[in-house]
Amino acid sequence: MSAVRTYDHRHLVTLEETNLVGNVYFTNYLRWQGHCRERFLAERAPGVLASLRQGSLALVTVSCRCDYFAELYGMERVELRMSLGETTRNRITMLFDYYRIGGAVAELVARGGQTIACMARTATGMAAVAVPDELSRALAPYSTHSHHSNAGGAS
Repeated sequence: MSAVRTYDHRHLVTLEETNLVGNVYFTNYLRWQGHCRERFLAERAPGVLASLRQGSLALVTVSCRCDYFAELYGMERVELRMSLGETTRNRITMLFDYYRIGGAVAELVARGGQTIACMARTATGMAAVAVPDELSRALAPYSTHSHHSNAGGAS
């Protein structure tokens, strides 16, 4: 069985992201999910990003989670490997594996996910809309339900 293709986003942990003990404060892992998602949109679905800026589309985070396996510290490099968990109606679930990199072997330090809903602003409030075609096409190669070789993104 082949590994799932992932969109990869690398980050250098700053001292600002650590707590008094010196390890990364837990909420930063969730922030990095957002950074990875935004970089993906900018690189793979710029039309969706334009719709977000224009206000015609909103991507609303409905759930977010992270499970921690090992500590990260300031000045370490972490790579988030994002894949598509599933798409149902107007919702997309993205999965994130966090790897400490720089050593001989990448070490899985955390695993998380988030589900977003595609919404449109209307005169009466927010309304569910289908996942934009451009976003569906951009995410398709990263599906955990297909079998592609791991050929990550940029950063």
